Amino acid sequence: MLRRELGEVLRAYRQRQGRTLREVSSDARVSLGYLSEVERGQKEASSELLASICRALNVPLSHVLRLVADRIDLSEGRVPPHMRIPDEVPDELVRAELAKR
Repeated sequence: MLRRELGEVLRAYRQRQGRTLREVSSDARVSLGYLSEVERGQKEASSELLASICRALNVPLSHVLRLVADRIDLSEGRVPPHMRIPDEVPDELVRAELAKR
């Protein structure tokens, strides 16, 4: 699951940038075939290779890993903390709204 989610996130970044596998593989200094296999979830990228791909895509590794973690949470039926809707309105927000009146 980790390889598949990681590959999908990397592919989405690349496609949003309108870049080809060839362009990114060249910038990342990794073979086109290997990058393709990583994107399809068939190969597990080392941390060094993953960092190189992220640099080539000009996206922080931490963002990629956060998105992958969120996708795994959702696939396992959990909602990531930043996507949860609070059960109640925090006191500081209530006070701030009341102060505006």
